[in-house]
Amino acid sequence: MTTATLERPITPVLEPTPEPKTDKPETKSAGLLLINYSGELEKTWASMLLASTAGAMGMKCKVFITFWGFQTMVKDSKRITGQNWMQKMLSVMQRPGISHRKLSKMNFLGMGPWMINHLAKEYKDATPKELLEIALSMGVEFIPCQMTMDLFGIKPDDLIEGMGEPVGAATVLGLIQDGWTPLFI
Repeated sequence: MTTATLERPITPVLEPTPEPKTDKPETKSAGLLLINYSGELEKTWASMLLASTAGAMGMKCKVFITFWGFQTMVKDSKRITGQNWMQKMLSVMQRPGISHRKLSKMNFLGMGPWMINHLAKEYKDATPKELLEIALSMGVEFIPCQMTMDLFGIKPDDLIEGMGEPVGAATVLGLIQDGWTPLFI
């Protein structure tokens, strides 16, 4: 071997690796499906923010309202809902209406929500109620859960204006099968 051969660096030749072939066709989401099952203030706020933003962006959006999130869609003026004593007691323990949500942490007998709402007003942030109105005006569909309505004894006239027809879980699963992107809040 000569000295020139030893001094020359050896550089490997890299071949580009081919992209793996997939048999799946590229799918596009049919829209955003928010599944709102919590009635806590911060989660209600997040749901309404995402729904109103999706509507403002022209994105198709549906919000399925179920279980504890359901009391959010009852009219603020409605104090007690239900048809029997247990249903009425549940509405007393968790007051209906979007303006009466509690925080999941640091509620402090209502002081936490008051502080959050005060800060939102100070920084000119929209409240959950305002975001709901924006979402409705942008064409976001709000779909109540039939089972939850039955369970809590809530009638259609207890709900705010703009709610769709109540549906069951099979309808929601059908939307997911049809390409709607689910997000649980």
